Amino acid sequence: MADDFEIDLDDIERRMDGALASLRQEFLTLRTGRASASMLEPVMVDAYGSPTPINQVGTVNVPEPRMITVNVWDKSMTSKVEKALRESGLGINPVVDGTIIRLPIPELNEERRRELTKVAGQYAENARVAIRNVRRDGMDQIKKAKAQGMSEDDQKFWEGAVQEQTDKAIAKIDAALESKQEEIMQV
Repeated sequence: MADDFEIDLDDIERRMDGALASLRQEFLTLRTGRASASMLEPVMVDAYGSPTPINQVGTVNVPEPRMITVNVWDKSMTSKVEKALRESGLGINPVVDGTIIRLPIPELNEERRRELTKVAGQYAENARVAIRNVRRDGMDQIKKAKAQGMSEDDQKFWEGAVQEQTDKAIAKIDAALESKQEEIMQV
């Protein structure tokens, strides 16, 4: 159909998938009352003079549904890891036992759960905005091709293809948000 003008749908799909992957990563950092090793991913430890991800100074495990343990490899780093966890803003009090740091995950109250669902909604809306920006870029490509002589039939075809990808990506975001909100509200 569109021999003269090709719109790069693969690039558009890749960028939309990137927005979805970013959303999923943000969802992993939300505390749901259940222990998850991914909760500690944003925590950086001042190790040997530079900020280092916590999983590069120790082993992060989830031995129980409400407990995370960090087995620090270098004994001299234990206090720095504990300090990084206390200052991380996760609201978790670390308990040090030798080189093992235990992080008991407290039960979430109803008010905090509602706040977290709102935060999840904000993350999803940011992802939707990113998807719409990718859609706009695709539509701009089509307008430029139209100005260079693309037929109206081809224009409608490409616009439909870009809109279809947008609708699929938005549906995936909505499904991920609904799933995350259910997980957060689960007692």
